[in-house]
Amino acid sequence: EVQLQASGGGLVQAGGSLRLSCAASGFTFDDYAIGWFRQAPGKEREGVSCISSSDGVTYYADSVKGRFTIARDIAKNTMYLRMNSLESEDTAVYYCNAYRSGEDYWGQGTLVTVSS
Repeated sequence: EVQLQASGGGLVQAGGSLRLSCAASGFTFDDYAIGWFRQAPGKEREGVSCISSSDGVTYYADSVKGRFTIARDIAKNTMYLRMNSLESEDTAVYYCNAYRSGEDYWGQGTLVTVSS
């Protein structure tokens, strides 16, 4: 069974840090584009960061550039999102995603709440 299991969310004060993890099972990340999305209350889901499947290049939304870092551990089949200098605007449910043509997998979401 293909699964993405996200974890690491929680309540943090503004300026604090969290690290999200997303463990894959039933498939390997090797040739998938992987990334993180988030959905804040009352807003649409938006892309936060991703890693290209072809060359490993990373991309970030302007709102998180310089504060968030995406990484993957191929051996552990796990991706991470290190979030520093968190702001109240970062409050959202964070979802991990793995995509390649014809396949699109989502984790269940992990809630990040940043208190100001």
